[in-house]
Amino acid sequence: VAGQSPMADAIAFAATVGAGAGLAVARATGKDGAAAASAASKREAEVAATTAATAAPGAGGAAAVAEPDLIRIFRKPLLDAAQAERLRARINAALAPASDAPTADGAAPADRIAAVDTEVCFYVDMAPGSTWAGLPAETKERLMWVLRETYEPENVSLGESFLAEPVDETAAIIEVGPRLTFTSAFSTNAVGICESCGVPVRRLERYRRFRISAAPGAAPLSADETAAAAALVHDKMTEWRVAAPLRTFASAFSPEPTRTVPVLAEGAAAIERESSEQGLSFDAADVAYLLDLFVNRVKRDPTTVELFDFSQSNSEHSRHWFFKGLMVIDGEEMPHNLMEVVAEPQKRQAHNSVIAFFDNSSVIEGFRSKVLLPEQPGAPSRLVPTPRTRHLLLTAETHNFPSGVAPFPGAETGTGGRLRDTHATGRGSLCAAGIAGYCVGALNIPGYHLPWEHAPSAEWPYPPNLASPLQIEVEASNGASDYGNKFGEPVVQGFTRSFGLRLPVVDGAAATTTGAAAGAAGAAAAARGQRREWIKPIMFSAGIGQLDAEHAVKGRPEAGMLITKVGGPAYRIGMGGSAASSMVQGENAAALDLDAVQRGDAEMENKLNRVVRACVELGSDNPIVSIHDQGAGGNCNVLKEICEPLGGTIELTKVPLGDPSLSQKEIWGAEYQENDALLVRPGADAEAFGRLCERERVPFAFVGEVTDDTRIVVTDARDGSTPFDLRVDDVLGEVPRKTFHLARSPRPSTPLEVDWPSLTAEAALGRVLRLLSVGSKRFLTVKVDRSVSGLIAQQQCVGPLHTPLADVAVVASSHFETHGVATAVGEQPIKGLLDPAAMARL
Repeated sequence: VAGQSPMADAIAFAATVGAGAGLAVARATGKDGAAAASAASKREAEVAATTAATAAPGAGGAAAVAEPDLIRIFRKPLLDAAQAERLRARINAALAPASDAPTADGAAPADRIAAVDTEVCFYVDMAPGSTWAGLPAETKERLMWVLRETYEPENVSLGESFLAEPVDETAAIIEVGPRLTFTSAFSTNAVGICESCGVPVRRLERYRRFRISAAPGAAPLSADETAAAAALVHDKMTEWRVAAPLRTFASAFSPEPTRTVPVLAEGAAAIERESSEQGLSFDAADVAYLLDLFVNRVKRDPTTVELFDFSQSNSEHSRHWFFKGLMVIDGEEMPHNLMEVVAEPQKRQAHNSVIAFFDNSSVIEGFRSKVLLPEQPGAPSRLVPTPRTRHLLLTAETHNFPSGVAPFPGAETGTGGRLRDTHATGRGSLCAAGIAGYCVGALNIPGYHLPWEHAPSAEWPYPPNLASPLQIEVEASNGASDYGNKFGEPVVQGFTRSFGLRLPVVDGAAATTTGAAAGAAGAAAAARGQRREWIKPIMFSAGIGQLDAEHAVKGRPEAGMLITKVGGPAYRIGMGGSAASSMVQGENAAALDLDAVQRGDAEMENKLNRVVRACVELGSDNPIVSIHDQGAGGNCNVLKEICEPLGGTIELTKVPLGDPSLSQKEIWGAEYQENDALLVRPGADAEAFGRLCERERVPFAFVGEVTDDTRIVVTDARDGSTPFDLRVDDVLGEVPRKTFHLARSPRPSTPLEVDWPSLTAEAALGRVLRLLSVGSKRFLTVKVDRSVSGLIAQQQCVGPLHTPLADVAVVASSHFETHGVATAVGEQPIKGLLDPAAMARL
């Protein structure tokens, strides 16, 4: 069965290890002998394979498992007392039954968990040719010193855990950390530090260990309870729970093979089946186009890689079908599409515009300024004031779907992607400051009831695959703030609001409700009117930057130019994010939604940005001809765009991998973060660029060359296959635009009804001040840097108490000038429920 599916490979590997591995396999998935495992099954397969690979040897398995080659170093505590107590409360809340009620005497139910103790376990994999036993004592002590981080050497132990085995069966130890196939950002940075300290380390991972103790006299923790507690302390996309100490980082997980989809034999049904199983979000127009492309023009069956590529490159997220589509409203065809309407003001008043509606940002004319530049660009030297013309840049985007599924990583990578949009404008530009915004549904803060909020219920449902509005508001803002703080970008402005309401039904006007409310509950909900709420949130991220006038225009591709990738290595994350973001909420499988969320590494982004900045500082010697940030669709979008319209050849084995088990589709389509694609001329420019990357310890690779045959050809030297071979125009060309039929519906309204006799001024004011959009935003401003860089003249806080009330943010062009950029953000979405035109004006 080897090679038929990831799960089948795991079963085969487990059989070779032997019964001593203690491996249980739940199921294998396959369809007509081809790999058709779901996203969830892939993760199960990886866990099965890695569990077998790292399990302690037992009867029949001793010969198959080598002695451990990982060093274990423990440090306590992972969490301080206050953090551990908060985690204990979260676990108790998760384990409490929904029907938990006070006891007969009115007392609150007893806590299930009495204590949580924590520690860190560092797994150290020595570099090839080095062993722990062979290291000099001084080198060993140097590593221990790096991992101690404190003046408490007694809290660090080599090989001995501080969490003794449970003295009884009421406690459980949970250990979680990065999957074996996922080299974490921590490891990348830790290995760099060790190399600088002369410690030969290949990989160093930080695992987290928790001892969860049940209340005295309570029953032992069940497997389900332990699993529920573990779910609260790890990211199931990139991390796993280990049952025994790791022996090796090696994994037996096999990549999913590329298949051909039988379109010639089965027609549209084959495409529709692939779309459903892989979450490709093809509509009828997409299926018709693909059928014509492969049956009538290419005359062959497509590969799974090609169909996945099309789903990303031609998704709503990437091509803006709705904004560029033909609008038919109440049977009347509109003269302009929405994108033309949005662009119209710029056409009428464009006197200071440098870049608009192309490239990765908008740019207006700036100033001639004295800026600090290296005296010898690209080499160690002092900084000297140098006159340069720097234009003013603004970019903005939302990262809504990922922030709803996984708020912290979704929002942090929203910030990261927007930062790359900033520095990937022109031939490279500079980041200066950020702006953030969050819109969520009713918060329903426990113990803080607000009369206009509705608790989740059958009549007021929330999707199970999305986080709650309160969780999104807290964790998404944490993620965005955390990323900006680590990167070194100040946030100088923002907004947030919460809203959830049912519109009234007037004179029998038709009303709709969410599809999740069914039966009698759904009928009751519909009778109350249409629900308006941010179920999928808004996570808004914008950035201010500067663009050197000399680098304002991207160079055109030329045959022979090197297609270059720079930044973080490829991982199995962000798979299908472009298509998943384009779906109506609830259409996709929850496991595929999770796969589509990215994970960020702000330190790598900082290194990548330093490379781009160094290229900008070279002035006329800037080796970057053209640059695009890697976003939705990963390589399959950015590498086609960078060499469009000429075409190019790309070799998958040249793409730097953080996970050697990636399939061809995953290398080509994963939206791994902190990565850009560039065009660089061979020879001196390529050598100069490589030196800058090596200086900043940033992975880079020349993965292909620009050709002039208008084809994108992707090859894999491992097996000699060609998983992708299509004309650029077949994927990125003028695909027929889509038509959208819309109908205006009456906007029911009723006169405002207020019980004036019982409403006091104090009560009315109290309600207004409790609105998220009105109340203090200090919970957002205190956790984010607001002035790093020395260029911030005005951020969002004012006065001696730093009250977040500023109407404008101001960023100086340089440390020597009193001119710069002023920016303000305005939003009044709720007014649109009454009058869209008034909303726009306000």
